[in-house]
Amino acid sequence: MPDAQSQPTVGDLLTTLAKDFGELVRKELRLASAEMTLKARSAGRSAMLIAIGGGLGAIGVLALVAAAIAALDLALPLWLSALLVGVSLVVVGYVLAHSGMQKLRKIEPLPEQTIAAIREDVAWIKEQAP
Repeated sequence: MPDAQSQPTVGDLLTTLAKDFGELVRKELRLASAEMTLKARSAGRSAMLIAIGGGLGAIGVLALVAAAIAALDLALPLWLSALLVGVSLVVVGYVLAHSGMQKLRKIEPLPEQTIAAIREDVAWIKEQAP
């Protein structure tokens, strides 16, 4: 006959379950935090590409517009020289900004690994329930 003292009580089992579940939730929250940190870094890098592209485009405009217009003015009317240089710079700036935006859109904002782990935990808990 089993010893009644060696068997855990229902209260003991519930206490252990609550403690283990609390630890599981804390670990899932740490995982979510780590995952979101990685996503934020990736988004930050994409935003940095957009800013650098815009900044370089602006500096390039300041440095090259006058020189390009002056060079083209030797062969074309001044207004046409300015138009060609301006359109060219707008196209390059657009390509850089568009590239950064495309990379930014590819970042999934939800912590996918954490959501999957929580779903697994919920399924496991449901299996354990009588």
